[in-house]
Amino acid sequence: MEAAAKTFFSSSHFAVAGASQNPNKFGHRLLAWYDSRSLPVQPITPSTSEISINSTRYSTLSSPSELPHPTQTSLSIVTQPSITLQILREAKQVGVPAVWLQPGSFDKEGLEYAKKEFKAGVGGHEGHGGEGWCVLVDGDAAIQAARDTAQEKLKL
Repeated sequence: MEAAAKTFFSSSHFAVAGASQNPNKFGHRLLAWYDSRSLPVQPITPSTSEISINSTRYSTLSSPSELPHPTQTSLSIVTQPSITLQILREAKQVGVPAVWLQPGSFDKEGLEYAKKEFKAGVGGHEGHGGEGWCVLVDGDAAIQAARDTAQEKLKL
């Protein structure tokens, strides 16, 4: 799974399906995590047209099919399992290469689909936080691993 997490952070763009304006929700915390690391991130939620993180306002999209650069975008998902499979199918259809299923966002079918249908599907009950693979817990190490790999390729 570490290889999949590294591949996830090799993308040049990121999106969060299930993003939220409510700072108490994980969809907001996840979007803020990307924002705090200055990563290009696009919130996806049909419930609002804009989300503010600190002083940055992000226009939202209602689905992965609206992503401007889907083949260059890794998608974090923090939705209910009943919604996740639909999001995964839309992401696959537009060419999203990698997905990260946050703890609580998947059931067995969704997790199997993510691991089978994407170049990198991160999710499951492993990871370092005790609740499964989580960008908030495992993301910094995965970013560093992706950067180390990119640096090694430049040396060749």
